[in-house]
Amino acid sequence: MRDDYPQALVRLAALTLLAVVTAIGSLAPPAKPAARPHPRANVVFILTDDLSWNLVRFMPHVRQMQRDGLTFTDYFVTDSLCCPSRASIFTGRYPHNHGVLTNTPPTGGFTAFRRGAESQTFATALEAAGYRTSMMGKYLNGYELHPHYVAPGWTDWQVPGGGYKGFNYVLNANGRVAHFGRARRAYLTDLLRRRGVDFINRAATARAPFLVEIATIAPHRPAVPAPRNRYDFPGLQVPRDSAFDVSPANPPSWLRDRAPLTQEQIDGLNREFRRRAQSVEAVDELVGQVRQLLRRTGLDRNTYVVFSSDNGYHMGQRRLLAGKMTAYDSDVRVPLVVVGPGVPRGEATDALAENVDLAPTFMRLAHVRPPRSVDGQSLVPLLRGAEPARWRDAVLIEHHHPETPNGDPDRQAKSSGNPPSYEALRTPAELYIEYVTGEREWYELLSDPNQLDNRYEQLGAAQRAALHQRLVALENCRGAGCMRAAVSSGSP
Repeated sequence: MRDDYPQALVRLAALTLLAVVTAIGSLAPPAKPAARPHPRANVVFILTDDLSWNLVRFMPHVRQMQRDGLTFTDYFVTDSLCCPSRASIFTGRYPHNHGVLTNTPPTGGFTAFRRGAESQTFATALEAAGYRTSMMGKYLNGYELHPHYVAPGWTDWQVPGGGYKGFNYVLNANGRVAHFGRARRAYLTDLLRRRGVDFINRAATARAPFLVEIATIAPHRPAVPAPRNRYDFPGLQVPRDSAFDVSPANPPSWLRDRAPLTQEQIDGLNREFRRRAQSVEAVDELVGQVRQLLRRTGLDRNTYVVFSSDNGYHMGQRRLLAGKMTAYDSDVRVPLVVVGPGVPRGEATDALAENVDLAPTFMRLAHVRPPRSVDGQSLVPLLRGAEPARWRDAVLIEHHHPETPNGDPDRQAKSSGNPPSYEALRTPAELYIEYVTGEREWYELLSDPNQLDNRYEQLGAAQRAALHQRLVALENCRGAGCMRAAVSSGSP
């Protein structure tokens, strides 16, 4: 159009064009509304196996999660053993309520979980609410004997039988079993990364919200790294904290009279810790690629990413060789880092949390009311920066001594620990343990954070009775009664 056209003519042409467009639009079908984010949040849960806090420094993407989200510095597991812990994660219930007490039948493993607890998990709750749910990676020990089985609650199932060595395993992909050998692409952590990314890509185009659990076997012993990482960290040594190769004062009989670690044993710990550090590098790549995909697709605006471990791992503390199953912080205090919409960035909370809290948290994020059988408490208020008026000041830890160690990948000799059955109470200020043998331990954590001086004999009768009564209340609690038992009478 030339600049010397009269302005009135320009206005007339514009009005005519507008009238034509309006008339055509009135005859056309109405346009579909633009897609909106689903009001219920998505959840990506990345669960590692035997990952202790001292491995996070080798995971830059997890450290980035800490800068972008909320770190729980006092998060504990109900039992530092795979199957009891995972059953608590799935159900939100303590071992004394879900009945999975060990890794093998008749008291534990997949067999015990399948007897009843498996039908009431966060997966069954979210699937019933319309979620697409995917289970990828390690389920429970003993599952490998049922390679075609798909557990209730999962719309997508990618679960291996075996896989502890990273290669040479079978994978059940929604009822169809495939065998994987020694090829580089068969490395299990990488396969889970690829399939997890594929599930999220497909979920991005679907209308339903989703939850995916990606459960790596790394860094569980034998801690096999990805081929590309097997020469990393040359010369790396096992951390020497204040409990390393130290004989604690007044220990229980199972921990007593242990000789100092030999140089050969320390060398073995160094080699294993180096492999553990190498094996979590691929896990960290998984974390990074998942978060990158969520940002690229815009799903990060409505998705929570949760990173954690089923239990910790001691290596040389108290003169114990590598293992778990104790009530000490090396075994029961593990990472929990969360990023997502509304989550405080770069903050940490010392609110006591436990793995029984994950199931009700996932349910609340999905706008699902947790069943009354759930013992844990939703962490959603903490994820939104709020401090609940009443919150627990104690967590319960309970461990059933393995009765059938044969065939258990977590079996450990006396040199690694393997304590008798116990119940324990952990608060911000103390750790109290009752063994089935009648022995007791009590640690005052402000002056003894590494739990090396058992001072139970110094307690008065009234204090002993109060600790025992509170522990009994927790070890017999059910449902909402567990939070009441976990809040002391002196709390607001």
